[in-house]
Amino acid sequence: MVEQRVGAMAEDYVTVIWKAQEWSPAAITTNEIAATLAVTPSTVSGNLKRLARDGLIDYEPYGRIALTAAGRRIALRVVRRHRLLETYLVEKLAMGWDEVHEEADVLEHAISERVLARIDEALGHPSVDPHGDPIPDAEGRVTRPPAVLLRHSPTGHDAQVVRIADKEPDVLRYLDEHGVRVGTPVQVTGRRESVGLVTVRLGADEQSALSLTDAVADAVWVSR
Repeated sequence: MVEQRVGAMAEDYVTVIWKAQEWSPAAITTNEIAATLAVTPSTVSGNLKRLARDGLIDYEPYGRIALTAAGRRIALRVVRRHRLLETYLVEKLAMGWDEVHEEADVLEHAISERVLARIDEALGHPSVDPHGDPIPDAEGRVTRPPAVLLRHSPTGHDAQVVRIADKEPDVLRYLDEHGVRVGTPVQVTGRRESVGLVTVRLGADEQSALSLTDAVADAVWVSR
């Protein structure tokens, strides 16, 4: 099958739509796309109509926005490029996990499949990126690990961090400074719903209590 070639705008849009539903069943809105891509809602509406005409999304104004099979294939190709690039920048160029997202955003549109295959080989064909997000394989297959948000993890339940959302670099830096990374064993030890705090223990250390605001805790996904 000949791959459908599209521009950077189309790649950005289908990728944003796919990522919005990767870890959540909620449908993305026009305003959310506009905020993510830093454009106006009217610009988004016009581009969504174009993508619908090109067969990449199913879309009716004020209705649900969903990818077609063609749109999903393109999104997964871009996601694969992005996450392999992030992994390469962290593992081979020693960049911080809080600074690679924007770099990968730029490079993902320019890198060739030949170079990407070499990067994948050099990294040992990783299955997840530095933030724990799964990397689609070359055939577009992707498996999301069973996980829940940290603050939804039962109190007293031993779990392990499997993913930390990379949307906010400040959150990544804060968690890293406090020893919360992909693979860290955690246990929710208490909640203060009235003030929006979750207290967790890291590893087996009974003295390692860490209180996280809901905003920070909602960036952390743990094993079920």
